[in-house]
This record gives sequence, C-alpha cells and structure tokens, in this order.
Amino acid sequence: MNDWYNHAIIYQIYPKSFQDSNGDGIGDLNGIRQRIPYLKRLGITAVWLNPIFVSPQVDNGYDVANYFAIDESMGTMADMDALINDFHAAGIRIILDFVLNHTSDQHPWFQDAVTSKDSIYRDYYLFAGSGNHRPNNWGSFFGGSVWSPDPAGSGQSYFHLFDQKMPDLNWANPEVRRSMGDVAEFWLKKRD
Repeated sequence: MNDWYNHAIIYQIYPKSFQDSNGDGIGDLNGIRQRIPYLKRLGITAVWLNPIFVSPQVDNGYDVANYFAIDESMGTMADMDALINDFHAAGIRIILDFVLNHTSDQHPWFQDAVTSKDSIYRDYYLFAGSGNHRPNNWGSFFGGSVWSPDPAGSGQSYFHLFDQKMPDLNWANPEVRRSMGDVAEFWLKKRD
C-alpha cells in the first residue's frame, strides 16, 4: 500500500479548455506549462491529462487517429517533452488518458481494414454478420446500433460501442495487444 498512487492528489486537466498560450481560443500544452507553479501551489502530486493525441475530435480526443503524435491544436511533441520535463522537475507525475478500447475511423489500421476482407488489419477490429444483416440488436452508448456497415461493402458490420467513427479494437487478437503495448512503451520511455 505504499505505491505513490494510493496517496496521490490527482488534478484532472482537459487541455483544450485549461489554458490557451497562443491566443487561438484552444487550450494547449504550453498553456499547461505556464500553470505548473499554480498546480504545484495547490499541493497536487499528479496530473491526469485528457487525450492529447492526433484526433479528428469527434469525441473530444477520445477518437485517436495517431497514438505517436500530438494533436496540432495542442502543440508539438517537443512541447509535450517540455511539459513532461517541467512536471517532473516540479515533482508532479503525469497520467495520460490512454484510450485502449477503440481508435478513430481515421486511424491507419482501420483505414486499411476497410480496404479488403484480406487486410492484415481486418482482425484488429470486430467485423461480423453477413448479407448486410447486423449480428444482434445491441445499442451503442451514443445511440443507435453498435454495428455499422463495413465501408468496403463486404456485407459485414463493424462494432463500435460508442460513436460509429470510433471502431472498437479486437483485444482477442495478440497483434492488437502487442501493438498497443508498443504505444504504451513509447510513452513510458518519455518518463526517463
């Protein structure tokens, strides 16, 4: 029970509305950096940072199109590296809101998956049904069905627990687990 998170004081930051540093009306990473002294005075020990990855912003950044890059509206990877360094120098840990359940339909994996039923990325997602019939009548958290027609016209449907532009990943596929592990490793290396 001596793990740091058992006694942490965590402050959640939604970057787009926290602090705008360049006058475009959208909060950004450099805006957060400007407020580190304020956050330190609050006595927090960690920041939970809502998604900052490249995203079409269908669901406020939870629809990730690239896990290895920063959404340009929030800054650059250099800005993120500086933010991490400044937080660590202030003794504040960072928890990234790392979306593992689904990607954006703009993610290269999904874009490839809908090119052909033979795509190597097809099994990264959940496709089912045939003859344009949905596999079941389950409802999405965002309304409507959890199944949307395959854009490739295969007659199958793909699963999305949330918006249809946020297809769910197939965690039964070991390649999905390995690929997402690679993403996590990329970000974990930035703490050094």
